[in-house]
Amino acid sequence: MYGWDYLSHSFLIPFMKYVLFFIGLVLLIPFSSQAHVVVNELSQLSTSSVAWEYLKLGYRHILPLGFDHILFILSLLLLSPQLKPLLIQANTFTIAHSITLGLSMFGLINPISTIVEPLISISILLVALENIFSNKLKPSRLIVVFVFGLIHGMGFASALQGLGLPKNSYLLGIVMFNIGVELGQVTIILVAYFILIKWLSKKVDYKKVIVIPISTVIALVAIFWTIQRIF
Repeated sequence: MYGWDYLSHSFLIPFMKYVLFFIGLVLLIPFSSQAHVVVNELSQLSTSSVAWEYLKLGYRHILPLGFDHILFILSLLLLSPQLKPLLIQANTFTIAHSITLGLSMFGLINPISTIVEPLISISILLVALENIFSNKLKPSRLIVVFVFGLIHGMGFASALQGLGLPKNSYLLGIVMFNIGVELGQVTIILVAYFILIKWLSKKVDYKKVIVIPISTVIALVAIFWTIQRIF
């Protein structure tokens, strides 16, 4: 319904190569703080070093550590085998989670993790169920994605608060962490699209073979997480 004629393969394929290069760079280079950010140590580093550390932390919060966020992004990806609708949803999600991440980190809202975490798993469940029972992508999905993005942003904030931020680079740390999260999301989108959706959607009954089975598994995992996080 959205169309994506303006996106050419000559742009997407080279861009994906850069994304894959970035994955390898982030996963192969160890943290200077040996897997945990030590705020006192970071406060002694240069601005560029702090930016790089929080960029890596944001990325790793999605890949490989953010399994719930990975499933949410995959759920957004499944219903329509076109790239532009997915990018629109992803951008909507990014705008929303950036809002609540910033508000939380500056103390303007105080999300309660015992409420936020179950809501995140419920958001995954509802999107997965929509994939199963809906035959097409509806404009109302963007409203749902925005609301759920606000919830996920509170989850990102809880993770970042747990890591800590150096006082002399507080805003920089927030911005770079958020950029890292976005790069992680883009990685999931492009890899899943080119490996799973782009080719298989043309060769099989996409709804029956791809959407329903994968969404069912995601829904079951989300149900388990919801129960686990509530009780």
